[in-house]
Amino acid sequence: MCNTCGCGITSANEPRTVTVLQNLLSENDHQATHNREHFNKYGVLCINLMSSPGSGKTALLEATINALHPDLSMAVIEGDLETENDAERIRAKGVTAIQITTGSACHLDASMIHHALHQIELANLDVLFIENVGNLVCPASFDLGQHLNVTLLSVTEGDDKPAKYPVMFRASDLVLLSKMDLLPFLDDFNPNNVEKHLQALAKDIPLLQISAKKQLGLGDWFNWLHHEIQQNQVREPSTHEVHRHAAT
Repeated sequence: MCNTCGCGITSANEPRTVTVLQNLLSENDHQATHNREHFNKYGVLCINLMSSPGSGKTALLEATINALHPDLSMAVIEGDLETENDAERIRAKGVTAIQITTGSACHLDASMIHHALHQIELANLDVLFIENVGNLVCPASFDLGQHLNVTLLSVTEGDDKPAKYPVMFRASDLVLLSKMDLLPFLDDFNPNNVEKHLQALAKDIPLLQISAKKQLGLGDWFNWLHHEIQQNQVREPSTHEVHRHAAT
């Protein structure tokens, strides 16, 4: 638990707690808007990846890089409490990865992303992935300036997670049911239950079934990604696109 999102603030004085949380979110939203302006200026699609720890976010990014880089130009911002392990995995694939170590903070915030952007050349990117801290609660409450949220749910977790953590899944633009290669070995996970719980959130949230390790369903993920990048470029004409077309 941390004080940066308010989850570590006591509720003994409820009015004060509400005020603190409102101030935190207001300041964060202001910075997030500024981040989004940067992405829009350069025509970069920013995707926030969220999940529990170990659901396969980094493995998904590695598989995406293997399949689409360098034709698709990308960079990654990694968020973890400690270590640069995930960033090193991405750099080994030849892609820029900036590690943010949050210490005790259970999520990334817009200010952290802003500082990381100083180390990334946005002008030549198609997509920037933010791999958020593994947590199904706090990351959903903080706008980072991203355009889209993608949430991974591993079959090694409970199929009732969307019902237990509705804020996270309701904020999602896409849910990836990951590690599907392990499903035959599990007798307590039903993908149909996941779909049912997502439908109960009163929002049309697409669900794709994938396995990064076994290369299952990744074509659907790649198609979704390409579509969203194209849509973003149509929505946000930019000097980035002008320079790219001029170069060709």
